[in-house]
Amino acid sequence: MTDSPPDPEAEGPLAGVLVVDLTRALAGPHAAMMLGDLGARVVKVERPDGGDESRGWGPPFLGEAGQRESTYFMSANRNKESLTLDLKDGRDLAVLTELIRRADVLLENFRVGVLDRLGFPVARLHDLNPRLVICSVTGFGHDGPEAGRAGYDQIAQGEGGLMSVTGNDEPTKVGLPVADLLAGMNAAYGVVAALYERERTGRGRVVRTSLLASVVGVHAFQGTRWTLGHEVPGLSGPHHAAIAPYGMYRTTSAPVQVACGSEGLWRALAEALGLDAEDPRFLTNLDRVTHREQLTAAIEEVLTTAPAEHWLPLLAAAGVPAGKVRSIDDVYAWEQTRSQGLLLDVHHPVLGTLQLPGSPLRFDDNAFSGGRSTHLPPPTLGQHNDRIRAELDLDDC
Repeated sequence: MTDSPPDPEAEGPLAGVLVVDLTRALAGPHAAMMLGDLGARVVKVERPDGGDESRGWGPPFLGEAGQRESTYFMSANRNKESLTLDLKDGRDLAVLTELIRRADVLLENFRVGVLDRLGFPVARLHDLNPRLVICSVTGFGHDGPEAGRAGYDQIAQGEGGLMSVTGNDEPTKVGLPVADLLAGMNAAYGVVAALYERERTGRGRVVRTSLLASVVGVHAFQGTRWTLGHEVPGLSGPHHAAIAPYGMYRTTSAPVQVACGSEGLWRALAEALGLDAEDPRFLTNLDRVTHREQLTAAIEEVLTTAPAEHWLPLLAAAGVPAGKVRSIDDVYAWEQTRSQGLLLDVHHPVLGTLQLPGSPLRFDDNAFSGGRSTHLPPPTLGQHNDRIRAELDLDDC
């Protein structure tokens, strides 16, 4: 098996930053991957007996029996090296201790108290390395009456209120693990802020976030509907809860989405479809939200006379924001997606050349995603054991 280099020409805004990633599943690994995309060197510490749980999540899997790799694992672990350690073994704990001494960032998503029981409370971590930025991702927060609960995306979507406003006839989870992903994004930007602060203070600090906090943190207007307006939001289906027309409408082929976020756009849509913009039921946004069902019926009465392919150019010419609902495969085939550097080619040591979704960030005029032009493939389990242990140069470890 050919080993890939740890960081072919360190580049990117976080080049030179060493991240020790003790996380598994998705929220923490996503945060670590974001830091890796920006050029940090990420050492992913995994259990020797199977590694990160997401290595077993599927189908689909790639590769032959004995060298099978999970596509789920690959979604959150590019730009990392894999080091296997048994954290119940004193010699392996010594390896981790030395890594922590050298690291800039430690990421963990254990249940509250686990890191302390392993012998690494915050005080000791900062004794070992005063400049260390420690980031902790939990399910429901590190304190409070339910701090000990395990965090899983779908449970957090429900407990955090997201499912109560999603769906048509019953609460529905989002089709992506958005609580996990938001928590990972919050963790990454908290880490970057702490690294910036460290340049001024010389000391690291603890960054905390949770799946619950990350869902509640994006309630936006649905949150203030309650906190300020004392109105409990309900299911809104494919339509915006506070703006109309703003949602998905049937045609004779695929549905189209229309977003009229101003009175001018409503009038442009009405003119394009031959509707009466002065109809008293639809005169203001409040009127249109109040009479949403009648408005939807009036719009679809026109749109269901022709396919989406007829309406989308017509709406574009009228200046009305509109689009179709694409399948995942269609998104990756779309030239606009490809033009944004959202697909990466990496060479995996077992599977060969793979194409992965890329970073959402681009810097300057670079066509590549993230802060680096060369990306590392998701590692095989323990792929970098020998090199990392040799770098640490610890006797009897």
